[in-house]
Amino acid sequence: MEGMNDDHMHGMMMHNTSDGGMNMTSHHKMMMHMTFFWGSDAEILFSGWPGTRTGMYVLALIVVFLLAFMVEGISHSRLMKPGSTHHVTAGLVQTLLHALRVGLAYLVMLAIMSFNIGVFLAAVAGHSLGFLLFGSHVFNKPSATVPNAKTSDLPPMSC
Repeated sequence: MEGMNDDHMHGMMMHNTSDGGMNMTSHHKMMMHMTFFWGSDAEILFSGWPGTRTGMYVLALIVVFLLAFMVEGISHSRLMKPGSTHHVTAGLVQTLLHALRVGLAYLVMLAIMSFNIGVFLAAVAGHSLGFLLFGSHVFNKPSATVPNAKTSDLPPMSC
């Protein structure tokens, strides 16, 4: 075992034996990366997904992109009318939107924790495009009739 580098140890697992020695056995579990890497051999969100097929990896990147995009869409949503008299209903809707936004944001965070560069770039692209479409004033003209109008029903994310 001395002189073996990590490349030779990949796929091997060490076990203690009853006599105090070490026994090496092979296993087929994927090793978790602790640094960024490039490639389609990542596990994202679920064990065994997307697997080793490139098409499934691309699908996983699209899912991460859409999750990040939806986080931005929900973060900048404007569903309540100002001056609404249904405070309880408005509060419940805001609470549900907040829970959905936080849940989706955590899924994006967990996907990024796969340390796959493709997943990271998909998440950044989803957040960026979502902000461009929903949060920036490029496509949304601010209300000229109400000064200091709220741009969202939800408070900003506190990360």
